[in-house]
Amino acid sequence: MDPIDRAIINGLQEGLAVCERPYLEAALRLGLDEDELIARLTRMLAEGVLTRIGPLYQIERIGGAFTLAALHAPLADFERVAQQVNALPQVAHNYAREHDLNMWFVIATETPAEIASVIDTIEQQTGCSVFNFPKSREYFVELKLKA
Repeated sequence: MDPIDRAIINGLQEGLAVCERPYLEAALRLGLDEDELIARLTRMLAEGVLTRIGPLYQIERIGGAFTLAALHAPLADFERVAQQVNALPQVAHNYAREHDLNMWFVIATETPAEIASVIDTIEQQTGCSVFNFPKSREYFVELKLKA
């Protein structure tokens, strides 16, 4: 990443304008032209520097659900289990941890009832028991990571 890529990542964490050409507005704010901004974002997505560009929603307000879940994957099978879990479109994030529950992930679904179905699928495919930790309280931390 060069300084321009870093400026793009840092600048876009403030959000995109809701307008006809949000990338043009962002490019002007960053001192770039729209085509260069789009080309750089496309490259960073292709290289895996970025995994997505898009809004964050309070999914419950539109009828969906999410939960934090964890499982114990035997170390010898960790990569296989991670691939199986990550292959599900409902799995948003997956993190390895140094703990008996060594794999933590977020499940996001279109309806609350789907959470149990996804957990059942993960258990059947991996052979691992999944522990569900649904949200009990909302916190707003406005996480921004400096590039």
